[in-house]
Amino acid sequence: MTGRTPTPSLVRVLRDRNAGLYLGAVVVSGFGSFAMMLVASVWVKERTGSDGLAALCVLAVWAPLLLGPPLGALADRVRRRPLLVAANAGLGVLLLALCGAGGADSAAGVWGLLAVLVVYGACGVVTDAAEAALVAGAVDKELLGDFNGLRMSANEGMKLLAPLAGAAAFTAWGGPAVLLLDAVTFVLAGCLFALLRVSERRPTPGPRGWREQTAQGARRLWGDTRLRPLVVAGGLTMLSSGLGGALVYALVEALGHSPAYTGALYVAQGAGSVAVGVTSGALLRRFGDRRFAGAGIALTSLAAVLQALPWDAAVLVGFTVNGVGLPCVLIAALTAVQRQVPHALAGRVAATANTVLFAPTAAGVALGAALVGPVDHRLLLCGLAGARLLLALPLLGSGRGPATAPPPGAGWWRRPARAGVRSARRWSRRGWRRARRGGGSGGGSGGGSA
Repeated sequence: MTGRTPTPSLVRVLRDRNAGLYLGAVVVSGFGSFAMMLVASVWVKERTGSDGLAALCVLAVWAPLLLGPPLGALADRVRRRPLLVAANAGLGVLLLALCGAGGADSAAGVWGLLAVLVVYGACGVVTDAAEAALVAGAVDKELLGDFNGLRMSANEGMKLLAPLAGAAAFTAWGGPAVLLLDAVTFVLAGCLFALLRVSERRPTPGPRGWREQTAQGARRLWGDTRLRPLVVAGGLTMLSSGLGGALVYALVEALGHSPAYTGALYVAQGAGSVAVGVTSGALLRRFGDRRFAGAGIALTSLAAVLQALPWDAAVLVGFTVNGVGLPCVLIAALTAVQRQVPHALAGRVAATANTVLFAPTAAGVALGAALVGPVDHRLLLCGLAGARLLLALPLLGSGRGPATAPPPGAGWWRRPARAGVRSARRWSRRGWRRARRGGGSGGGSGGGSA
C-alpha cells in the first residue's frame, strides 16, 4: 500500500492564504517600522544635537509596552481584523500628516515626532495582541509553531535590511522621505489585513469593566501552570539579554576594534535568529515547548561564554549562537499562549505575556550600563552564562509536555492519554507482560479478554 509523501509543515504554512497575507503584512510594516525607528533618533540628534532627545525617541516607542495588559484588553473588546486595518491605516495617515508638517525639521516638529512615536508604540502593543489572537483562530494550531518561527525570521530579516535602507533614504532625501516610506508600508499592511478571510463574531460586552477584564488576562496567564514558567523564564532571559547588550561596546573595545564593529556582531546574531525561525516548528513538535525553550536558553548561556573569550572568531560564533538561542523561548511562549488560551481572552493574555517578556530588556540595559564601568565585562558575561543555565535546567528537566493544554485537573507533567489506549497505571505487571507476549490483555487483576 502506497501513500503520498506528507507535505512539509513549512510549505503548508506558506501555501495557507491567511498565513501568507499575514506574513506579507509583517514584512511590509516591519520594513517601514525598523527604518523609521533608526532614522527618528538620527534625525532628532542632527536637528537638536541632544543625545537625551535622541534617546527619548527609542523610549517613546517602547514605553507603551508597560501598558500592555490594559491595551491588550482592547483587542478582546472589538473584532480583530477591522482593528488591525484601522490601526495600520490610522498610523499611515498620522505619518503622512507629520510628513506634510515637515517632521522634525523644526523645534515644534521634534516634539510632534516624539508624540507620534508614543502613538506608534501604543498601536504596536494593540496590534501585536490583536495579531496573536487573530492568528490563533486563522491558522491551524498544528502549524502555529512554524508560523511564529517564520514571523520571527521575517522580523529579524527586516531588522538587518530596513535600517540600512532607512539610513540611505535619510542621507539622500531627508527625514520626510522616510516618514513617507513608513506611511506607505502601514497602508499596504492594512490592505493585506483587509484581505484576510476570517470569520469573527462581534465580542459580547461583559458585565465587568475594563480594569477587571485587564486583571482577568493577568490572572489567566499567571494561573496557568504551563504558561507561567515559559513566560517568566522568557522575561528573565530577556533581562539578561538587555544586560548583555549593554556590554557590547566594552567587548568590542577589548578586541581592539572600533565601535562600528558592533554592526558585524549584530548581523551575525540576526542571521542566527533567521535560521532558527525557519526550523522552530519542527523543533517544537520534536521536543515540546519547555525543552525547546530550555535548549534555547542553554544556547544563550554558551553564547555568553564564547563572547567572553578574547578572540574575534569565538565572539562572532557567540553572537550567532545567541541569535539562535534567544528566539526559542519567545516562540515557545507565544505559541503556547495561542494554543492554550481561550479565544475571548487571547488578546489581553498575549499583551500581558509580551509585557512580561520584553519589558525587562530595558531594565537589563540600565543594569548593564551601571555595572560595565566598575566590573570587568568578561566577569559579567560569565555571570550571565551561569544565570542563564540556571534558567534553562528546570525547563530541560521537565517532560516533553503536550502541544496543547492538558485536560482540566491534570498537572502540566501529565500527557493526555491517547484515544483507545488504556493508561499504563491500570495494567498490572503480570498483565502487561502477557500483553507484550501477545497472550491477552489484563486489567488491574491480570484478567480480561484480548
